Amino acid sequence: MIVAICSGGPLNEVAFSLKPDKWIGVDRGALYLVDEAIVPDAIVGDFDSVSAEEFARISKAVPHIDQFQSEKDETDTDLALEKALHYAPTEVWVTGVTGGRLDHYEAVLRSVYHLQQQYPGIIFKIINPSNEIQFLMPKQHVLHKGIYSYVSFFAYGQTLTNVTLRGVKYETTDEVIEQGTTRFTSNEILSEGSISFQGGICLMIKSRD
Repeated sequence: MIVAICSGGPLNEVAFSLKPDKWIGVDRGALYLVDEAIVPDAIVGDFDSVSAEEFARISKAVPHIDQFQSEKDETDTDLALEKALHYAPTEVWVTGVTGGRLDHYEAVLRSVYHLQQQYPGIIFKIINPSNEIQFLMPKQHVLHKGIYSYVSFFAYGQTLTNVTLRGVKYETTDEVIEQGTTRFTSNEILSEGSISFQGGICLMIKSRD
């Protein structure tokens, strides 16, 4: 089960080409889906970013809406992530959160980081039309090239040790990725590769031009 969440960031940051099993619309992101003739399976948010007319259009498309007060501890995307977990997903994709306000993007990144630690059996990804962001736990991970040519790795939280890369342009064996280094930016996936490491959590960004 793959659940995709569409938040209300800049429209050009939404990956409408995604084909999940279920869609969750978040605030203005619900309107984005409706305008693309995608009927969300669930809608959450405080809807402070849509007009009364737009909210009426959303309500007509989806009969049940989880509406919350604007004054709350959780962000709208946090509420959507909680909703996604109710479907017992194998993967959760979040789109419409990059670009625009950087504080909103940072909040989503932190939420996904904590959820990946809490639910290591679920794959969480942040996706826009050109990038895919994912947190990796310590073990070996297969790297599929797909539509992405470039891949970068960053230490998130603490230093990564015994970093071994295979099937990429710049391979390594038992290297270290320290906090703050940019040395592992813009590698290239040749076909199907892998990364393995110990300690910490790795922030992986796959990109295309």
